[in-house]
Amino acid sequence: MACVNPDGTLTESAIKILESLSVPKSPEEIANFTDVPLFKIRSALRDLINAGFVNQVNDKYKLTDEGLKILKK
Repeated sequence: MACVNPDGTLTESAIKILESLSVPKSPEEIANFTDVPLFKIRSALRDLINAGFVNQVNDKYKLTDEGLKILKK
């Protein structure tokens, strides 16, 4: 599941995931919040970490400053 389109924009699923991270969440919590299957959440989180929008802290994921900026656009 690619979260970042070739033109640099985020997919609808990626935006839903970022929006769910107003507070740090586990992949299971994100899946419950977004109604996206857990395997897709895990794949998306890898992409979002690589893009610099999300950080992992222990077993939770949180937005980076870049992730916050992209949501404000």
